[in-house]
Amino acid sequence: MVHAIRLAVAGIGNNISALLQGIYFYRDLLSRRIESGELPGIKHAYIGGISVGDITLVSAFDVDSFKIGKDLGEAIFQTPNNYPRLGIEIPKQDAKVSPGLRLGEDNMVIGKEGVVEELKQSRADILLYSLPTGMQWAADAYSQCCLDAGVGFVNCTPEIVARNPEILSAFETAGLSLIGDDLASHLGTSIVHQSLLRLLSERGLTLLSSYQLNIGGNEDFKNLLQNGAGKLKSKKNALAQNEAELDLIEVVPSAGYIRHLRDNKVAILNIEAVGWGGTPVSLDLKLKVQDSSNAAGVIIDLIRIAGVAQRNGSGGFHPAASRLLKSPPFGHADDEVLTVENAIMSLDARAMSG
Repeated sequence: MVHAIRLAVAGIGNNISALLQGIYFYRDLLSRRIESGELPGIKHAYIGGISVGDITLVSAFDVDSFKIGKDLGEAIFQTPNNYPRLGIEIPKQDAKVSPGLRLGEDNMVIGKEGVVEELKQSRADILLYSLPTGMQWAADAYSQCCLDAGVGFVNCTPEIVARNPEILSAFETAGLSLIGDDLASHLGTSIVHQSLLRLLSERGLTLLSSYQLNIGGNEDFKNLLQNGAGKLKSKKNALAQNEAELDLIEVVPSAGYIRHLRDNKVAILNIEAVGWGGTPVSLDLKLKVQDSSNAAGVIIDLIRIAGVAQRNGSGGFHPAASRLLKSPPFGHADDEVLTVENAIMSLDARAMSG
């Protein structure tokens, strides 16, 4: 019998709204015995026997006074969240939003004992960290709370957690999953940019210059205007996978916050190159996506990889997550040596044999 992964979440923003609504969306399809190949927007209907609907949200943390105390199924629709409703009923979750960690005037973290106790009481398996970019102190503190509570950790943000050798070693020793850092969106600017640069190299063209600009209307883009340094580094990490000449590439994580775009992201890509005889090649591309859907489509796999690996007794980072992230701790494995598919198949096989 497959037991659902018990998930705690830190930061009740659009990503969590997209994730929770999506879980019920796919549960409905699976309950009607829709074949896995017919699930829209899903590649891995099952990982280690865990379906896209086998996630139960049991605990939640936030600092917004309008979300604290509300049932999670209600809190995900609270302003400033602006992810659209997917037309699926979200029942009461029996998981109320608890006060999250705060910084005191002396820069001491407030609330750790409460978070640890809530994680223990809810019997969470994994905590999904989805706070605004630029809060390294919070990422550090929540990861320590997870260690204290015996809970795995998935980091959706550019903050350095899995890349911190001491933290990674602590999770390995404890037999707890640590998956991060910074997810690579389902079809985001970085993966499209990376693919086009790889294509250029494979076809023998010479890159002259390239840039990407990103604009959006959710709180993440608003925050990135002031706290975009970590995101910039993470995006550069993603582009560096294919030995791209980073000095020729400009990246602007948040070129602007445009409120009426709401949870949509618009990305502009430009590539200038030369081909045979030094003749010019120019490419301009516009990508528009539902930003938090783009995140949730990857988060669902990261959670299941973390949960299944942890149940298998594998602590720390699991390579199945490597190419789903912009900045994994060990870089990105060569396609021929370890693809996401091969790693997930290995995870599946071990889970089934166990």
